[in-house]
Amino acid sequence: MITLRPADLAREHGLSTQAVRNYERDGYLPAAERTASGYRIYTEVHSAALRAFLALVAAYGHALAGRIMTELHTGDLDHALKLIDRGHQQLLRDRETLETVRRAIAQLPTGHDPDRSRATTDRTVGELAHHLRITPATLRAWEAAGILTPERDPGTGYRIYRAPDIRDAELAHLLRRGGYGLNRIAVVVEQVRTAGGTDALATTLTAWQRRLTAQGLAMLQAAGRLGDYLRHLPPEDPERPG
Repeated sequence: MITLRPADLAREHGLSTQAVRNYERDGYLPAAERTASGYRIYTEVHSAALRAFLALVAAYGHALAGRIMTELHTGDLDHALKLIDRGHQQLLRDRETLETVRRAIAQLPTGHDPDRSRATTDRTVGELAHHLRITPATLRAWEAAGILTPERDPGTGYRIYRAPDIRDAELAHLLRRGGYGLNRIAVVVEQVRTAGGTDALATTLTAWQRRLTAQGLAMLQAAGRLGDYLRHLPPEDPERPG
C-alpha cells in the first residue's frame, strides 16, 4: 500500500495541506490513520476521494459536493446518489427554463394581447412561487425591484400573475441563477416587455447556455471520478457496488 503525506495530496491539486486536513475533518475524505507520533497517513483511497470531491465541487458546488461525500462516508450510498439525481434534475430544469425564455423572446408580441393576458395560466403569488420553487417573499422582492408588475384583484387586493408576468418571472429566475443582480435583471426584463433592445438578452442567454453545457460536462467528469473512488471502498462495505 502506498502511503502519502497531506502535502502529497495537496500538491496534485494546488491546495494547502490545511485544506486537505479540513476536508478530512469535515468528512469529505475518509478518516486517516495516524503514526505513533500522530502524523496522518493517507493512501491512494484518500487520493481518489479528493479527486472525486473536487470534481463534484466543479459540477454541483461546494455545499452539495460535501453532502454527497459525507453521505458516502456514513454508509448511505442511496442518499448520496439521490443528491446527485437532484443536481441533474436542477440542470434539466435550467435547460427547460432557458428554452422557455427563448421561445418567449421569439414570440414576443408588439403589444399586449388582452386575451392572452387573462388566460387560464393566471396564478396567485403562492402558485407562482411553487412553480418556480422559490418563496413568495422572493417574488415580492422582485416586484419591489421593478422586475415584476402584477395586477391586483380589485375585490381582494391579492396579486394576480398573468402570462406576461409568468414569463418575466421565469426570465428573472434564470438570470438570478446565473448570478445577475436585481437591478440588471430589471433592465433586461424591461427590454423584453417592450420587445426592444434584445441584443443584450441574446448575449445573456448564449452565455448561460455555455455555462449549462460546461456544468453538464463537469457532471460527467465527476461521475467518473466518483466511480473510481467507489471502487476503492473496502469489499466488506455493504454499499460497495459489485
